[in-house]
Amino acid sequence: MTQTVRSRLKAGVAIAAVFAQLAGTAGPASAFCGFYVAQADAKLFNKSSKVVLARSGDETAITMASDYEGKPDEFALVIPVPTFIEKNQISVVDTKTIDHLDAYTAPRLVQYFDEDPCAPRLPVTAFAVAAITKSEAVPSPAAYPGVKIEARYNVAEYEITILSAAQSDGLIKWLTDNGYKIPPGAEPVIGSYLKQNMHFFLAKVNVKRLNEMGRAYLRPLQVRYHTNKFMLPLRLGTVNANGPQDLIVYALTRRGRVETANYRTVKVPSDIDVPLFVANDFPAVYKAAFDRAVARENMQGVFVEYAWDLSWCDPCAARPMSNDELTELGARWIGTDLTNQWAPGSSAGTFVTRLHVRYDARSFPEDLNFIETGDRENFQARYILRHPYVGASCPAAVSYRASLPARFRKEAENLAELTGWPQKIIAARMAAAGEALSDAK
Repeated sequence: MTQTVRSRLKAGVAIAAVFAQLAGTAGPASAFCGFYVAQADAKLFNKSSKVVLARSGDETAITMASDYEGKPDEFALVIPVPTFIEKNQISVVDTKTIDHLDAYTAPRLVQYFDEDPCAPRLPVTAFAVAAITKSEAVPSPAAYPGVKIEARYNVAEYEITILSAAQSDGLIKWLTDNGYKIPPGAEPVIGSYLKQNMHFFLAKVNVKRLNEMGRAYLRPLQVRYHTNKFMLPLRLGTVNANGPQDLIVYALTRRGRVETANYRTVKVPSDIDVPLFVANDFPAVYKAAFDRAVARENMQGVFVEYAWDLSWCDPCAARPMSNDELTELGARWIGTDLTNQWAPGSSAGTFVTRLHVRYDARSFPEDLNFIETGDRENFQARYILRHPYVGASCPAAVSYRASLPARFRKEAENLAELTGWPQKIIAARMAAAGEALSDAK
């Protein structure tokens, strides 16, 4: 096995600090039918972390995934958690499961084809389903007053330590002496968690066990616990961050859409007609659109990119999530609640909200606090291509073709407003793709 291990648990992961050791509206289905073309998944954004939150009552499961690359013995993860964690509350998750959820909820590009203006007919609902692409000696605790090692566990390729502490300086000294590089500025953040009586979940890699497993990747870690706090510790991830980071949260709940209680929650622009050339450049278009949305909110908004009942999708950007996958991600209520209106064993009733936030210590000085609403209105970040009909010859076709330049101009205006790109550049690219703006300036 190589000395470098890839992981989805990255330095600067949103809900923790990953420190190197010393050695990422609409109502009915008819509103969305179309051909799925492309998606903009979490891999678009640098310094991005992915977190799955499954919440039912006071039961919470957090699964952490991002991109760590480096020597496995240099990997370490520190997460504040609200309660003591037992071994049976910790597990690893298949990376492909989170990648599947990311693809399923990603912003998408769909396309429609105009009818023959000489032979109009009723529209037919159709869509295409995309294929899935993509131990060391520990000093005595007595040397660190107030620091208590609550438990140690071996879980898959990880060695887990659960700590509590009375003072931040004692905890930081313990972490430093045990090989964790604590960045300047961490002490007040750690102190604020200690005031909330939070514990600390530490994970290191057992390299020998990793080699015995023959694994090339560190798998995402999941922690499950009971708490009345529906929140995500964000601030430790900002202490040693080099610039803003992107966090994508996939919240699985029973009642409906999730939003933040202490920051403004905003839906990204959606259901917008865009020029045909976007089909070849959709990732760049969506990245520019998200950058512009973040700027409009002064980097202080949390953006909804997808909110949908998991029992169906339209258009589907990936094959549906299976019950086994959702259960693996923490939605363990599936098939167990016989009192609600949904059939047992079905993902119906499970609602997913995809939230995207770009943050730093200045713009997000508080952790993310969430509320689960009863809103089950479906929403997705969806952008639309409309292909003109070619070859018609009748009086209606003449009128139809005469209307196209105005439609193209509107598409150009939409894209300029969405991305901030200059309209002249957009017009030139549209003309090259066959969407001429006859009076474009």
